[in-house]
Amino acid sequence: MRDKSTGRKRGRKSIALLGFIAMSAAVGVLAAIGVTPVLALSGLSAGTAITAFDSLPGSLEIGRLSQRSNIYAKQADGSPVLLASFYDQNRVEVASHQISQFVKDAAVAGEDPRFYEHNGVDIQGTIRAVLKTATGSATQGGSSITQQYVKNVLVQKCELIANKSDSEACYVAATETTAGRKLEEMRLAIGVEKKYEKSDILRQYLNIIGFGGAVYGIEAAARHYFDTSAADLTLPQAASLVAIVNNPVKFQLDKPNSESNGAAGGYAANKSRRDYILGEMLVHDKIGIAQYDDAVATVITPTITQPSTGCQAAGANAFFCDYVVKELQNDPAFGEDADSRLVNFGRGGYDVYTTLDLDLQNAAVTTMAENVPQSYPGGDVGGVISSVQVGTGRVLAMAQNKTYSQNPDVASRGASATAINYNTDFAHGGSSGFQPGSTYKVFTLAEWLSAGHALRERVDSSRTSNWGTFQDSCRGPQRYPGWNPRNDSSGENNPHYSALESTISSINTGFIGMAKELDLCAIRKTAEKFDVHRADGDPLRQSAATVIGTNEIAPLTMAAAFAGIANSGTTCSPVAIDTVTGPNGDEIPLSHSDCSESVTPKVAAGMTYAMHRVMTSGTARQSYAATSPRVPMIAKTGTTDGSQDTWMSGASSNVATVVGVVSVTGEINQRRVSFDSGSAATARHRMWPDVMSVANAKYGGDAFATPNRSMIYGAKATVPDLVGLSLADAETALGSAGFTLSDGGTTASDAPQGTVVSFSPGRAYPGSTITVRTSEGPIPTEKPHAPKPTKTPKPTSTPSPTASPLPLPPL
Repeated sequence: MRDKSTGRKRGRKSIALLGFIAMSAAVGVLAAIGVTPVLALSGLSAGTAITAFDSLPGSLEIGRLSQRSNIYAKQADGSPVLLASFYDQNRVEVASHQISQFVKDAAVAGEDPRFYEHNGVDIQGTIRAVLKTATGSATQGGSSITQQYVKNVLVQKCELIANKSDSEACYVAATETTAGRKLEEMRLAIGVEKKYEKSDILRQYLNIIGFGGAVYGIEAAARHYFDTSAADLTLPQAASLVAIVNNPVKFQLDKPNSESNGAAGGYAANKSRRDYILGEMLVHDKIGIAQYDDAVATVITPTITQPSTGCQAAGANAFFCDYVVKELQNDPAFGEDADSRLVNFGRGGYDVYTTLDLDLQNAAVTTMAENVPQSYPGGDVGGVISSVQVGTGRVLAMAQNKTYSQNPDVASRGASATAINYNTDFAHGGSSGFQPGSTYKVFTLAEWLSAGHALRERVDSSRTSNWGTFQDSCRGPQRYPGWNPRNDSSGENNPHYSALESTISSINTGFIGMAKELDLCAIRKTAEKFDVHRADGDPLRQSAATVIGTNEIAPLTMAAAFAGIANSGTTCSPVAIDTVTGPNGDEIPLSHSDCSESVTPKVAAGMTYAMHRVMTSGTARQSYAATSPRVPMIAKTGTTDGSQDTWMSGASSNVATVVGVVSVTGEINQRRVSFDSGSAATARHRMWPDVMSVANAKYGGDAFATPNRSMIYGAKATVPDLVGLSLADAETALGSAGFTLSDGGTTASDAPQGTVVSFSPGRAYPGSTITVRTSEGPIPTEKPHAPKPTKTPKPTSTPSPTASPLPLPPL
C-alpha cells in the first residue's frame, strides 16, 4: 500500500509560496482571536478571521486506528496459534507504558518542544515554519504534535473509505495546502487538547504516525526496523525512528546507501536527523551529556524484520486461511458489501479464531506430501483433503498438494503453485469443481429409500444402449438413445442387482436401473437437500448421467453432505470460523452453520447400513483395513471416466473426510500412473486412513442407527407364478420382480422335462431367493411280456404221497 502521508512530500518546493500564504493567514487568525499574543501575518481583519474560525468544526470524532487482523487456529489445550496476519497498515496499538520514555522525549524534542505548554497550536513554531518555508531553509515542521495527530486522524478516515475515488478525494481535502484546511486543523487541534490529556494525545500520536511504507505506529516500527518492542528501544534507536517521521522517504532505514541517505554509505541522512533530535533532547534536559555522546557515537545498525502478511505466510495451512478470508468477505454480518468487509478485515484489528484442528490438519498435510506430488510430467495433478465435523459443519482440515501463491509468475511454474483452492467453490477462491464420480450415487440411494424402495429390492441392471424413458417431473420424460454406460469391471454383469449390491460394489448399471424407477428431478432435489451444488454456482444438472456423478462439485461440499448422512440425515453447512473479536475485545456476531433435515433418520439409517457394507465388504475395504483405531464408519468411493479422478469419501459418527486425486488439466489415467508412494489410483486409500485414524483417536465414533426390516427388505410381495416356465424364463421373471433364483434340482413329474413344477416361498421380501424345482419329465411306461414256458423235469423216482405242511404255530 502506498504511503500517502509521506510519499507525496517530494517535489513541493514549487508550492512553497502557497504554503507561506496559507500559514500566514492561519497565524493571523490565531493571533486575532487571542490564542497567543503574536503579530498577525495575514491581511484578514480580526473580525473576519474570528467569524471564519468560529464557524469551523471544533471537535474531532476519533475512531479506531487501522490495525492488523490476525487469523488463529487453536491447539488441543485451547491456546491460539497464529496462522497469518493481514493489514493495509502494519500497526500494533500499544498503551503509554509500553512505549519507551526515550521515544516520547525524542518526539517532543524533535517535533514539538513546547508540546506541554501550548493548547494545541504552537504559534511560535508556526511563525518559524512560515519563515523557513518562504526562504527554503532546512526542514522544520510548523505543526504541533496535536496538529499532526489531527491530520493523521483525518487521513486515517480517508483510508477507511472502501471506494477508491471517494478515498482519493477525501485524502486531497485532508492534506491540501490552503488556509481553510489549515484553520480547520488548528481548530480541531484546540478541541482535542480540551478533551484529552497530553499523555493520551502523545500516545495516540505515536500509535498513528507513519514510519515509511506500510509501517505505522511506534510498536510496528520498532519490530520492523530493530526487531524489538517499543518499550525496549534504546536511546539512539528511539531517536532514529522519530527521525523517520519527519520525512519517511528521506530518512528511511530500509536501504543503506540509498539515494536519500547519500552515496557516502550507511544511513547518513537518518543519522543527521537523529543527531539533531538527540541534540534537542540534550538542550531540553531529557538526556545528559554522557548519554548524548554515547548515542551520537552509536552506528545505526537496523535489523529489518519483514512482517508476514497474507495467507502465503500460513504455509501448509494457506489454502484454509484463504477460505477463511473468503468466508469473511462473503459474510453479511461483517459488512454491508464485499468491499467494506475487506476494508474492515484489512484495517480493523480483528482476531479471527478458526475451526481448524491442527492434529487433523497436520495429518492431512503430511499424508498429502507423502502421496501426491506437487507436479507431474504427464499433466497437472491435484490432491485434496477436506474434513468436516459431523453435526456442526466445522471445517477441521483442508489440505492441497500445491504451494499457495498469489504471484502469477510463481503459480505458473510447473503447476506446483497456485492461488486456486481445489477444495472449495469458485466464489470462495476455488475452482469450478470436479466430478465426484460414484460418490454422488449416495443421493440416488437416498431418493430410492425415501420413495419407499428397499435395499434388497432388485432392478434391471443389464447393460444396454437403449434404457428407454426416464421420468423427470421438472422437464418431462427423457430418453438418451445410444447412451451405453458400462460397469467398472467386466465381471459386474448381473442383470438384476439389488440396491444394496449396487452400493457395495458401486455398480453403474444398477444405479441407472434404480433411477429408471425414480424421478430424475427428485434425485437432484434430494442432492440439494444435502446442500450439494455445483462449484461454479450454476444449478445442478439432472440427467441419467448425473446419477453416476457428472456434476462438478467442490470436495468440501461433498464432505459436508457425507457428514449430513452420518448425522442421521441432518446436514450442516460448512463453517471455518468459531469466533471473531474486534479491537476492543468484543465478539463480533457472525453467521453460523445452517443445519436442516435432508432425509429422515429412518432413511439415513438405511443409507448408513449400506455404506457401512461398502467399508467392510465393498470398494472401500482398503481404506477400512488401514484405519486404526477403527470405529463404525461409512463410505462411498468414486472413479470418473478414464480414471481421471479418484475419490474416497466417508465418515464416522463424528468426522467426515473426503480425499481425492484429480486431473486439473490434461487427461491422466491414474490406473496407469505411479507416484513414489504407489499407484495414483489408490493414493486415496493411503491418505484417507491417515486422516481418519487421527480423527477416530481424537473424536471417537458411535454405532450408526439400525434400519428397520422393511428398509432392508421392503414389504413381502407375491412371487410370480413360474410353473410351466423354463428355468431361464423363470430366472428372468423373478429378476424382473426383484427376486433371485436358486435351482432346487429336479423332481419326477408328468410336466415336460426342464419346466418348473414348483417354487417356494410364494410370498417373500424383494431381493429374496426363490427356490425353483424343475421336472425330470414323464415316467416311461413298460410293455407286458409273455411268460417263458417251463420244462417239467423227468421223475427220478416214484412219487411219494403228498406231504402234509408244517404245523402252524399256535395262534
